[in-house]
Amino acid sequence: MTSRAEWLRTTLLAISLAFTLTGPALADSAASPNAKPAEFKVTDFLLDNGMEVVVIPDHRAPIVTHMVWYKIGSADEPPGKSGIAHFFEHLMFKATTNHAAGEFDRAISDIGGSNNAFTSYDYTAFHETVAPSALEQMMGFEADRMRNLILTDDVIKTERDVILEERRSRIDNNPQAVLDEEVDATLWQNQPYRIPVIGWMQEMEQLNRTDAVAFYDKYYRPNNAVLIVAGDVEPETVKALAEKTYGKVVRGPDLPPRIRPVEPEQNTKRTVTLADARVSVPSFSTQWVVPSYRTARPGEAEALDLLAEILGGGNRSRLYQALVVKQGIASNAGAYFQGTMLDDTNFTVYGAPRGDAKLADVEVAVDAEVARIASAGVTPDELEKAKDRYIRSMVFARDKQDSMAEIYGSTLTTGGNVQDVQQWPDRIRKVTADEVKAVAARYLVLARSTTGYLLPQQQAGN
Repeated sequence: MTSRAEWLRTTLLAISLAFTLTGPALADSAASPNAKPAEFKVTDFLLDNGMEVVVIPDHRAPIVTHMVWYKIGSADEPPGKSGIAHFFEHLMFKATTNHAAGEFDRAISDIGGSNNAFTSYDYTAFHETVAPSALEQMMGFEADRMRNLILTDDVIKTERDVILEERRSRIDNNPQAVLDEEVDATLWQNQPYRIPVIGWMQEMEQLNRTDAVAFYDKYYRPNNAVLIVAGDVEPETVKALAEKTYGKVVRGPDLPPRIRPVEPEQNTKRTVTLADARVSVPSFSTQWVVPSYRTARPGEAEALDLLAEILGGGNRSRLYQALVVKQGIASNAGAYFQGTMLDDTNFTVYGAPRGDAKLADVEVAVDAEVARIASAGVTPDELEKAKDRYIRSMVFARDKQDSMAEIYGSTLTTGGNVQDVQQWPDRIRKVTADEVKAVAARYLVLARSTTGYLLPQQQAGN
């Protein structure tokens, strides 16, 4: 199973309506990203038990990606039960009343398919990629484990040991991961995003069968789930199969709105430093709390997306050109905005030195580029080129079928809808240079930032 915290740091944003291009339109839009793309006939409907279903036809290859997204993530966990969402992701692969442990995985392997799962702050998802002829079988397995898991004390103990070892190997043995946790816990003063998805060790050790059953009964219900099917399928077929399988699962009690603790006004600059003998090259990152697509004022999230692209989105960005190409002081430098979150999110800039350059020099140069946009803004030509690069990159990203499903799944489980995805390119194209300048000046204020430093051991006193 994949840690969704890691996925979030690389996916960064809803990959957009560029996924709605078909074959010929793909080539046309790659050459002319301002052209309006042709759209897939995306179908969205509800089953009688409240499960939402989205079908994204893509007939270029005889495969289908089947994903079930639950509107439950680590930020929804009860106090003192950190890690239960990720823990339960693991438990979903155990035996049910109808299938022995491992039977689902063996069935997928036998037909040459693939499967996995991931947990995030805001959702948990399970996915399979198989031939279209196996879609009904996948639906049957997923519908079965939605309600029919067998959770014994032995199962709980064995899998709890697995997640504890996962934390040791992926977090505790990785200086960057340790620092990331501490930075998150410092950036967020009240919001549950401050708690790691995998959980705190001392709370993970106490997770038990009672916790697991209560979590399962509350959240793993069809009316708290979204089914995304992308690939060589027709909506009518998917609907018939979904009704035959998922439609038989009993609706659960209606859940209350996902209202979480609100972040207070931040008015201090905070730093977190970790020095470790395993670190050879120092690095830093600075983060700010900013609105997500769900919490932003109209146009702000799109402006933040483009700000991240202009500032540090690739080798044409200001940070890369200034620090890596021209000054030659950085081995890497960039920025990103994680826009698809249920609550407010973070905007990050980062860098690492090259050669004899000092980390402090890189940090000063990064801060200067941020301040330059906040005070002088960006040029219209710079903005248009950023929009073109941004949308073009999404056009080519569309070739990954599972990404199509992830766009819709992550959007629908964080308060958005199908129309939000479909209208995204038009909203990006409408962003003005003044709007980009405004969000930089409003949100990227060093006096309200959190900076993390990862240093070699010998630099601990510096």
